[in-house]
Amino acid sequence: MTKRINIDKFLTLMRSQSPLDVRAPTEFEEGHIPNAQNLPLFTDDERAEIGTLYKQSGKESAVDRGLEIVGPKMAALAREARKLGGENPIPIYCARGGMRSNSVAWLLETVGLLPVVLDGGYKQFRQWVLKRLERSLKLRVIGGLTGSGKTLILDELGKSNEQILDLEGLANHFGSAFGAIGQPKQPTQAQFENQLAWTIDHFDSDRPVWVEDESRMVGRRCVSPTLFEQMRSAPLFVIQRSMEERVDILAQNYSQGDRDELIECTQRIAKRLGGERSAQVIEQIQAGRLHEAIKGVLFHYDRTYTHGMSLRDSQSLQQVDARGKSAEEVANLLAALPSPEV
Repeated sequence: MTKRINIDKFLTLMRSQSPLDVRAPTEFEEGHIPNAQNLPLFTDDERAEIGTLYKQSGKESAVDRGLEIVGPKMAALAREARKLGGENPIPIYCARGGMRSNSVAWLLETVGLLPVVLDGGYKQFRQWVLKRLERSLKLRVIGGLTGSGKTLILDELGKSNEQILDLEGLANHFGSAFGAIGQPKQPTQAQFENQLAWTIDHFDSDRPVWVEDESRMVGRRCVSPTLFEQMRSAPLFVIQRSMEERVDILAQNYSQGDRDELIECTQRIAKRLGGERSAQVIEQIQAGRLHEAIKGVLFHYDRTYTHGMSLRDSQSLQQVDARGKSAEEVANLLAALPSPEV
């Protein structure tokens, strides 16, 4: 009989073996356990056909059709599983830990592998995710005007073995109207939450966690309410750089960006920039005068961020003079600073 385990044991098992997600490809794309590999028992169309048959004709007809579909696939599924498996137990899950995961587990046992099924399936994992997103963290927030190099500093903190929570990296977005340039497609909201919870679960609760100051939305992905409230009440280290330094940092980020894409992003904030300023910025982008265009856009972002900062508790703020310093030097400075009282 196939072994079934709860979510905590399943996640522990994943440390030595990536899990197999046997759901259909669209289910996997909507959200999956991090590091899982998709080995679908049914295609999207096959799953839809069986689901319709179940509703119209009942379970027996749906099961019979499922067996007809799976039969010719069994050898190929077994070959793929052997490639992914080995001597370690193989974690398997489907939507609810039912027929699909049990069917694949039976097949793997038949060919000599050691499958272990997640009791409750992906639904159980999602419940675990929502609980993990409520976890209390010792956050330290890196703030500063756009172009202060916050992401670069966060990366350097990670390289020096500080705990970091890279929300922009998880969301595939830099957070501004220009944040999608050069980035892969954003994950779904569910997958963003899955990766976020997975990252949080690996933190040492006794050590601080560095995170970049963000709004509630990172692109089109939403930071969980509990985490966002913790970020708003955590110590905030405000990076100070000159306008010239900030423009240089942003120019390095966007120098390879497509001009049409840069113009399209500018048009999205045209109302906030004002008609005359936005037209001027677009003209500068078209002419290849990126540094000038960036200065024009920063007019909007500086005003917005400064207003937001005025609403924060000044007792939790600490100014950090980063002028003339590299991201590595600033990271070392931050790591050595005590947290302001909150």
